[in-house]
Amino acid sequence: MSSPIHSEIGTVFISVSNIEKARDWYCDILGILADGDIQFGHLYVIPMKGTGIVLDSKIYSEENVFNRPAFHLNTSNIQESYQFMKGKNVEILTDIQHDHFFNFKDPDGNRLMVCQC
Repeated sequence: MSSPIHSEIGTVFISVSNIEKARDWYCDILGILADGDIQFGHLYVIPMKGTGIVLDSKIYSEENVFNRPAFHLNTSNIQESYQFMKGKNVEILTDIQHDHFFNFKDPDGNRLMVCQC
């Protein structure tokens, strides 16, 4: 079957209440510089490898916050990542599950996951 739509995800939008604070928080936990431009006053494109993340304060509402992880961030060392996030005082929601992943929240309450690949 042929389709003009590619079988790949381009980017994931995350609703955030404060674009500047969210940019700084996400860039900090990802270990990247928060030196990109905020576009149109409400969008920040996080420089990622592979599928992108766009923070968007225009779409923010409590109903738009992820109640379960919609994706996971990759790691090659789940133990080190868990300790790193604890050291950053990130709200951790689960212990490491099956020696493979854990869930946490961003400052707006979006539930996210780190998974060892």
